[in-house]
Amino acid sequence: MTTRERDSFPSDAKNVLEQLLATDWSFAERAKAPLIESIHPYPAKFIGDIPRALLDILPVPEGTSVLDPFVGSGTTLVEAQRRGLPCVGIDLNPIACLISRVKTGAEPDKLQEMAAAIVSRARANKTPDRRAIPNLDHWFKVEVQTAVAAILEEIRDLEDDGIKDALNLCLSSIIVRVSNQDSDTRYAAVDKAVTWDGVFDAFTAAANKLQIAMASRSWTQTSAHVLNKNTLEVQPTDLPGKVGLVVTSPPYPNAYEYWLYHKYRMWWLGYDPIEVKKQEIGARAHFFKTNHHTEENFWEQMRGTLKLIDSVMVADGYACFVIGRSKIHGVVVDNAAIIRSIAESMNFHCVAQIERVISASRKSFNLAHANIKTETVLVLQKMQGR
Repeated sequence: MTTRERDSFPSDAKNVLEQLLATDWSFAERAKAPLIESIHPYPAKFIGDIPRALLDILPVPEGTSVLDPFVGSGTTLVEAQRRGLPCVGIDLNPIACLISRVKTGAEPDKLQEMAAAIVSRARANKTPDRRAIPNLDHWFKVEVQTAVAAILEEIRDLEDDGIKDALNLCLSSIIVRVSNQDSDTRYAAVDKAVTWDGVFDAFTAAANKLQIAMASRSWTQTSAHVLNKNTLEVQPTDLPGKVGLVVTSPPYPNAYEYWLYHKYRMWWLGYDPIEVKKQEIGARAHFFKTNHHTEENFWEQMRGTLKLIDSVMVADGYACFVIGRSKIHGVVVDNAAIIRSIAESMNFHCVAQIERVISASRKSFNLAHANIKTETVLVLQKMQGR
């Protein structure tokens, strides 16, 4: 389970190791998540218990930030803010970045009133401009298309970025529900009893839910930077200072299709999911084409990630990865072993490697293509003097 004998650790590192080993990483007794975590669906969501435990155990030096280079729905950033720590998140997926910005941003003034005004004007707009979205009639009834497009027209005219993000998130959160897609985890078209009025009702309810969730945050919104970029293309100068702790759950080969999960959310909000798909680490499509991706691609992707972390992290800082195994054309790949091997060839040593059981209720696309019964919590520490 651990990579070094206890006796070889300095006393402070021994204390860290003992706390890591004493933690129940299956989280049989789950802590109640803050309301802000429920504002938008997200696949294979990073449970707050994991970054919460790591932030409780691992020190974050004064003047440094907590970084999540694959921020997803922003769970690590929320947990950092709950402890008064500045934080930074990076993600290729614009929907992930939208969720993370709203979760960690200031509460907009009069969100419910603004949403009500938008709905009132949108209801009167029977001929809104519609985006050129592939297969739109297959996935959305015409009356639903009209309602969504009318809401979007109203949101686009807003000048305040905070309120615009909040209302775009509200609309994004209901897109799958008002579409013909069966569910957030089943990509099949079915007939739903969704009406023009139902779209406006769902949007209004989402705004009410968001305002309550944002108002319920009992912590101060410390500095949070969210970069909508490919992590492998981020430069150290893109980040606002040094990093003391990394907590992340990177995408990995042939496991989850994040771009697919958010495909029509991206289309509606003006992003290109096909461009996201091209760059997304681990997307299943990369492994079923001519000259398909292999395990070697993941080696290079994680090497680039660790190079970035090394360049911005202070000495003795910790980098924590939570990751499962992959199955690529019938071969099981130990992704944690890949990350550990790369890290140990650089400026890091492995403090602990712990297997945790994943809840059987966690859902995603392509369950048959990923080993999701367990995953690894890998805790690395940057060495001094290198």
